[in-house]
Amino acid sequence: MKLIFALFTGLVFGVGIAISGMMNPAKVFNFFDIAGTWDPSLAFVMGGAVILTLIGYRLVWRRNAPLFESRFQIPISSAIDARLVAGSAIFGIGWGIAGFCPGAAIPALGTGRWEVVLFLAAVTAGFYARRLVASSQPTTKAA
Repeated sequence: MKLIFALFTGLVFGVGIAISGMMNPAKVFNFFDIAGTWDPSLAFVMGGAVILTLIGYRLVWRRNAPLFESRFQIPISSAIDARLVAGSAIFGIGWGIAGFCPGAAIPALGTGRWEVVLFLAAVTAGFYARRLVASSQPTTKAA
């Protein structure tokens, strides 16, 4: 049941991305082109997502546990450190250059465009490069 619900959720997300036009990198580029062909539709899509998320969290947090898990898994750190800022900057720069975020690129695979495959290959390479860098760094234990 858990996998069926995950599939359904992914399909709803993908359909929403497709209907909103966010699989088209030109939409993203035009959102960032404030002085040129600015298109505010991305802001409306994000605003709608934020509103639905706020409503969803209000409903979900009333429960003692998620439907398909024994407990909620939430981040334990709220620190804003150099790694978070650098990762956010890299994500934003990649999004602005490519016109895709990973969430929109996955449903865009259905378009058959080579740019989407190249973007997701680069994202995957970045994940593995980060793991490689992290595994080569010495770890320190707190006292």
